[in-house]
Amino acid sequence: MQRAQTYRYCPQCGGPLALASLKPGEPPRLRCGACHFVLYLDPKIAACTIIRVENRIVLLRRAIPPAYGRWVIPGGFVDVGEAVPHAAAREAWEEVRLRVAIGPLVGVYSYPQVTTVVVVYAAEVIGGRLQAADEALDARLFAPAEIPWQDLAFSSTRDALQDYLRVDAAALPPLRPATP
Repeated sequence: MQRAQTYRYCPQCGGPLALASLKPGEPPRLRCGACHFVLYLDPKIAACTIIRVENRIVLLRRAIPPAYGRWVIPGGFVDVGEAVPHAAAREAWEEVRLRVAIGPLVGVYSYPQVTTVVVVYAAEVIGGRLQAADEALDARLFAPAEIPWQDLAFSSTRDALQDYLRVDAAALPPLRPATP
């Protein structure tokens, strides 16, 4: 409940918040001592893509903390009211300037003590040109054997790439031939 310590006052009435057990078997929740409002500390949702180009995978080097300078798949937070697949496609464009068609779900990743749930899709390029854009120092294509496993930013990046590479090639969308 370390994150709970950052919230001290009720967003409804300004009264003091304190951890309280509301139901057996559930974690303690922040509850206002004055109006009894419960502040739920829900996770943020991130949407990401694993993009294949010419049998290689797109990775970008982060230009922002956390994990500045480390490699990730394109992705970012889902905005309120935005569909998760749309957010994944938007983030691919914003970060590496590739327009993508969202394909099958690779996986959903969450970890204890991490406040983000990461949803990862396979994606196919339908436009654009690979380049480092918003929040990226670099953007490159990596053959599976060349992925910088020791320099990946997050557990979700590592786990999603491993899951993606484990999938039978026949289950993935067909590769498009390289263009000159």
